[in-house]
Amino acid sequence: MPELPEAEALREFLDTHLVGKEIARVLPVAISVLKTYDPPPGAVEGAEVTAVARHGKFLDLTTTGPAGELHLLIHLARAGRLRRQDPLPSGPPRPGKGPPALRTALTGGDGFDPTEAGTTKRLTVHLVRDPQDVPGVARLGPDPFADDFGPDPLADDFGPDAFAALLAGERRRTKGALRDQNLIAAGRLKAEKKSGLRVHGRTGEPCPVCGDTIREVSFSDSSLQYCPTCRTGGRPLADRRLSKLLE
Repeated sequence: MPELPEAEALREFLDTHLVGKEIARVLPVAISVLKTYDPPPGAVEGAEVTAVARHGKFLDLTTTGPAGELHLLIHLARAGRLRRQDPLPSGPPRPGKGPPALRTALTGGDGFDPTEAGTTKRLTVHLVRDPQDVPGVARLGPDPFADDFGPDPLADDFGPDAFAALLAGERRRTKGALRDQNLIAAGRLKAEKKSGLRVHGRTGEPCPVCGDTIREVSFSDSSLQYCPTCRTGGRPLADRRLSKLLE
């Protein structure tokens, strides 16, 4: 699962393709994916998808049906993807390398499969009556583009002082703190992010501002891209993957 702009783009896609459709069946495939049992997955069968919201990186499919209003929340974690299929294969999902974690079939014959690559399984699905019943949602920081409460990080009155207050007491690096959805969860999808980010994911390409080569630095299981000329005065940042070469 990429950054928040991509999460918001996925929410918009699902909102376009799912709202107004009826769920025929929800079938958990991976034993670890479904984190709730009450209400059971069958409670959304025959329900209509009425909205698709986002809470941080949780996608929230709001449904209305025989069991009332329910929320199917999906968090794709780091290696998750959501694949829409039209038509959906008629047979049940087959186990194997990178199988679907969950299958949601719609009455129109289409549907979607959240999938997860790799051996570390972190993709989660919750079926709840209130999104705040999901611990990961309840502890989210402010996000002006999701259905959460709190100060708006993009409002005119959210300036350096308010931002400093959020970071007060933080011992982590700024990037690590900003990646923490409990601290702040703002993610605005601007037009340029829809058409392609200018630096993110463009390692080795020329900087669109100065022409220098965009570089990448990795830390733990994440990475960032930057232009040395525009951001670091021409000095390349140390990459831990190359630490032996930099000693």
